Amino acid sequence: MPVIIGLGNPGRKYAGTRHNIGFRFIDTLAETMSVRMGPGKGPFHVGKGRHAGHNVYLAKPTTYMNNSGDAVQQLLNWYKEDAANCLVCYDDLDLEIGTIRLRPGGSAGGHNGIKDIIQKLGTDAFPRLRIGIGNDFPRGQQVQYVLSPFSEEEQDIMISTVDKAIDASYTFVRDGIDEAMNNFN
Repeated sequence: MPVIIGLGNPGRKYAGTRHNIGFRFIDTLAETMSVRMGPGKGPFHVGKGRHAGHNVYLAKPTTYMNNSGDAVQQLLNWYKEDAANCLVCYDDLDLEIGTIRLRPGGSAGGHNGIKDIIQKLGTDAFPRLRIGIGNDFPRGQQVQYVLSPFSEEEQDIMISTVDKAIDASYTFVRDGIDEAMNNFN
């Protein structure tokens, strides 16, 4: 059964920040699918839904971003799912705002949450859905930037970007990562 995980940091302090776009994606997807999220059997919130005749789990780690691997590993172990069937959604500084990219696996690309997942799972062979948050920040201000909210203008762009990411995730559930990449990259 496909598992879709959105990365972010727990707590009000981080709600609405660029770094939490993965959480926003899962929250919107859960609402769209009428999935009720709740505490899981590990450091994550989880809900089960259906799309086009397929069961799917939606999840958000309750660990901080840099420790996402603990939650992902426990989630996959609990539900006896393979990493190759797990789509991880997260923010990407190297993509312009409004852009999404899917990949079947690969390096962490400097993202500490993905780096931790790769380390804990012992593999980099899991699909990713990256959402561009841009990189318009002064040198040395990366942390402040990713922990800042989107501007009003960017909020409008992100609404349609999250909708596009949801469509991509539906394609992943129905047809797999290759078809999703063909349609959305």
